[in-house]
Amino acid sequence: MFRSLFLAAFTLGLAAPSPAAERWAFDKAHTQVLFTVDHLGFTELTGQFRVIDGELMLDREDLTRSSVRATIRADSVDMNHDRLNAHLRNPDFFDVENHPELGFVSTAVERVGEDALKLHGELTMLGRTLPVVLDVKINQIGSHPLRGTPYAGFTATGRLDRTAWGMGYLAGPIGADIGIRINLEAAPVQE
Repeated sequence: MFRSLFLAAFTLGLAAPSPAAERWAFDKAHTQVLFTVDHLGFTELTGQFRVIDGELMLDREDLTRSSVRATIRADSVDMNHDRLNAHLRNPDFFDVENHPELGFVSTAVERVGEDALKLHGELTMLGRTLPVVLDVKINQIGSHPLRGTPYAGFTATGRLDRTAWGMGYLAGPIGADIGIRINLEAAPVQE
């Protein structure tokens, strides 16, 4: 029993944010969630979500002790084509009436290079929560040149199989393998 309690405490300690971590908010004007999808084998189309919110618990001394959570409004999906956007919002794809948000919560951060991380987390989409791993490039953490305040920039990339979340409509012709690119800028929350 003591071993189980020790393991539980140890695991919770790993998941808890570092005491040195500070709360940082996404700069919504400079954060993008982009995706690419094969279109019938002819081309790869790019889309984005226009409404994103989230925060980092950022430990600038040890980024592996950081965490992130994000929320995306599903109805903000945009592929620059009104009819396609309407179809993406219906039950064939994002089913925004029943699933208005997508969510991401990190579970671990590992350093894999001087300016590279692996971000492990859970993505909730269409009522299913599954693990994902993103490759993260640390663009810069420092003083914003125009504001003179702390600022951070990251680029995260990865791939996911949309059918794992139950989004199977035309998965063969349209493509199930989705490329993800997140351009993220953040600043400390002033409390």
